[in-house]
Amino acid sequence: MGKELSDMTLEELWKLFPIILKEHSTEYKDWYEVEKQNLLDIIDNQHIIRINHIGSTAVKGLISKPTVDILLELAKESNIQQIKEQILHDGWILMSEQTSPDLDLVFNKGYTKEGFAEKVYHLHVRYYNNWNELYFRDYLIEHKVTALEYGQLKLKLKEKYEYNRDGYTKAKSTFIMKVTEKAKNIYGDKYCPR
Repeated sequence: MGKELSDMTLEELWKLFPIILKEHSTEYKDWYEVEKQNLLDIIDNQHIIRINHIGSTAVKGLISKPTVDILLELAKESNIQQIKEQILHDGWILMSEQTSPDLDLVFNKGYTKEGFAEKVYHLHVRYYNNWNELYFRDYLIEHKVTALEYGQLKLKLKEKYEYNRDGYTKAKSTFIMKVTEKAKNIYGDKYCPR
């Protein structure tokens, strides 16, 4: 019987969960819809303002890690502790928790001590706001050449950072921010709280 995930070092976790890139699957949309409905079932809807499929799996045709990213945005008056407990009770694992300057809880499903499960998810829980991930996603959906460039960058970085998730994420950040700024210039205040 192997070590529990909570007992593993960061290096052991990176070895068990390397960067894997796959061609886009039409199933990602279905995976998202199932978990979206689960979240709507376990959390009082008065607290949920928006739920979105973000990340590369939300962009048709884009090579990606086979991980469905979900952004769950809550009202400021939400009982975060209660919502956190509801999400944990639904089988999610809390990976990181930040409350300042902004709320950012990151949960996952599909990480086991044997490696990845068939379906893998990351859930980002934040207060309702003007999040960059929404603009970046929309830009890639509408600009196929940029999406292709992003896919090529990820393939190149995978070779260098296969067992270093933090390095992989950091190495993509300049590209992501440049595209996000272009997107915000085009889409204006599309996702600004009203």
